[in-house]
Amino acid sequence: MKLNEGWVPVGLSSSIEPGTSTGTTIEGSEIVVWRDNSGHAHAWEDRCPHRGMRLSFGFVRGNHIACLYHGWQYDTAGQCRYIPAHPTLDVPQTIKVPIYRVKEKYGIIWTTTAEDVAIPEAEATEITPVRSLYVDRPIDDVFTAFMAAGMTSLHTNAGKVVRGDDVLFVAFQATAAAKTAAHIAIFGSAAVYRGAKQKHYAQWAEGLRFELEAAQGEAEVA
Repeated sequence: MKLNEGWVPVGLSSSIEPGTSTGTTIEGSEIVVWRDNSGHAHAWEDRCPHRGMRLSFGFVRGNHIACLYHGWQYDTAGQCRYIPAHPTLDVPQTIKVPIYRVKEKYGIIWTTTAEDVAIPEAEATEITPVRSLYVDRPIDDVFTAFMAAGMTSLHTNAGKVVRGDDVLFVAFQATAAAKTAAHIAIFGSAAVYRGAKQKHYAQWAEGLRFELEAAQGEAEVA
């Protein structure tokens, strides 16, 4: 799913702590995901307008993110507010980073440029994160593999897996044409699922990744 088509998962909420940032891609488009010191998540185009440096290489200061190259700082609306080389400059309003809509649901950060679209619905009160799984296969192949493993589709890029008494939520992100991220969480309290259960399902997901990539390798050899 593209950014203009609906909500795309870009990471587990637990993986982005306040005051930190990371880079990701959606079908090859570079995205910076960062969390300000107030705890709010943001997803933007991962380029500083000045010289094109990735903002994900920079650092978060309060509710601003600063470019690593020349220290230009941007507020939570993407507007440049401070240029260290010209500290008294009234920064032009035209210096702004393209920003995307963001929501957090099911322990996952989602982003989109579309209006009036819904995140997949699933019943959940408490969430325990498992892991983000990165697979060198197209998103359709990864989605199909999870369906074969018992997943019920909730949307074109999300599903629910029931395994015994446990319920997993999986959201899929096409990072490139043949690369996919699967963000996995357990519906349930961390007091119950943290530790052994997290490890168990992380290993289960890793097994699916191994099977998918091994099958691809065999197909290429054949």
